Formats: sequence, C-alpha cells, structure tokens
Amino acid sequence: MKELKAVALKYPENAEAPFISAVGKGLAAEKILEIAKEHSIPVVENGIAADVLSVQEIGSMIPENTWEIVAQIFSVVVKYEKM
Repeated sequence: MKELKAVALKYPENAEAPFISAVGKGLAAEKILEIAKEHSIPVVENGIAADVLSVQEIGSMIPENTWEIVAQIFSVVVKYEKM
C-alpha cells in the first residue's frame, strides 16, 4: 500500500502561480487532511499531483510543469465553493 501524501496549496490573488504551504507523508498527511476538514477547506484527491508536489520545498512556487494539473484541481475547488 502506498504511503498517504498530502500537499496544501495557496494561491494569493496577485501571485504568478500557487505555492506549496504544507507537505506531509503518513501521519503528517493525516494531520493536514484533518486540519482541512476542521476548517472546511476543500480536499481534492490526486495521487500523481501529490507525488510530484510532495518533493517540493514548502514556500516554493509549484513547478511550471504542474500548472495544468493544478489548474484542474483549482477548478474543482471553485465549483465546490459555488455549491
């Protein structure tokens, strides 16, 4: 079984691209998901994105080669928020 990974992203209004605000594996990933749930932060499951983004440094902008998949994730979040 694959280890659980979680990556939190933040996209400030005037930023060029989203940045990584938290990364966790195993118990740390569970805690990130718990905090998201407590604060009604939408969670989108995407194992490939989690694998790629979880090796980036916290505070770094997401790599350009992930912009398309992250845009898809944010579109899901926007739809969720409009519900």
